[in-house]
Amino acid sequence: MSDRTLPLATPLWLRIAPALFLLLWSSGFVFLKLGLQYADPLTFLALRYACVVALLIGPCLWLRPALPRGVAPWLHLAMIGLLIQAGYFAFTYLSLKAGMSAGALALVTSQQPILVGLLAPLIAGERVDGTRWAGLALGVTGAALVIVAKSSVEVSSTAALGFGVLALLAMTAGTLYEKRFGAPVHPVLANTVQYGVALLVTAPLAVALEPMHVQWTPGLFGSLAYLVLCNSLVAISLLLAMVRHSEASRVSALFFLVPPATAVIAWLVLGESIPLMAWPGMAIAAAGLYLVLRKR
Repeated sequence: MSDRTLPLATPLWLRIAPALFLLLWSSGFVFLKLGLQYADPLTFLALRYACVVALLIGPCLWLRPALPRGVAPWLHLAMIGLLIQAGYFAFTYLSLKAGMSAGALALVTSQQPILVGLLAPLIAGERVDGTRWAGLALGVTGAALVIVAKSSVEVSSTAALGFGVLALLAMTAGTLYEKRFGAPVHPVLANTVQYGVALLVTAPLAVALEPMHVQWTPGLFGSLAYLVLCNSLVAISLLLAMVRHSEASRVSALFFLVPPATAVIAWLVLGESIPLMAWPGMAIAAAGLYLVLRKR
């Protein structure tokens, strides 16, 4: 086992991190659906990042966290911001804008744990055994059942599919890059750099590709507040911390439960129905996650 995997005496915050990340990340899709009713996709994303950076500048100046030495740590932070914050989310929004259905996009991006499992031995030196591969296979099968049951799976153009695949590759590369090069930098400083890079990328894209339409309504502010505080600041920080302290293939397997968890949250919050075929998919995804996460 890698020397960066979870020790026997796992800290309490790391024990609850997977469940908390899953709850916050899955809820984010519900609030994103609400927010996109009032703003263009990339404009909404740039506004979200602008709010995050504005919130972080004050604490960063007040706390004065230790600055990384040398150029390399700064480049690593910037690369994570470019791959996950700018790359994954921008390509996701561009795919939806190009006509990709939410179900098709979810089906494409749900392959991320499989890609991480394939590449982790080469890039991060992790060993993915037969039991974990069985869990990954069950996980992707269960997630696909939930997605197909809940949403239409439609690809309107090659561009839409291409953006979806780029979103998948960006999240996969960001996860493995964090595992390979991630360093213990103060989270306030790390988030400030990463979201600053993301803002510098997404804002020009919004200006170039959209009319930047925004309706300043309570629904927009509520959605923005949740995505900024819970999704951008807490959930992403938990994800990167888990990747640094555990194995990338194990952490990535949590994404198998995102479609089931999102379906349940949307049912509770928005009153959306859960088709009958989705329930066995949830059970299969949960069984796959158990096989991936259980101790050897």
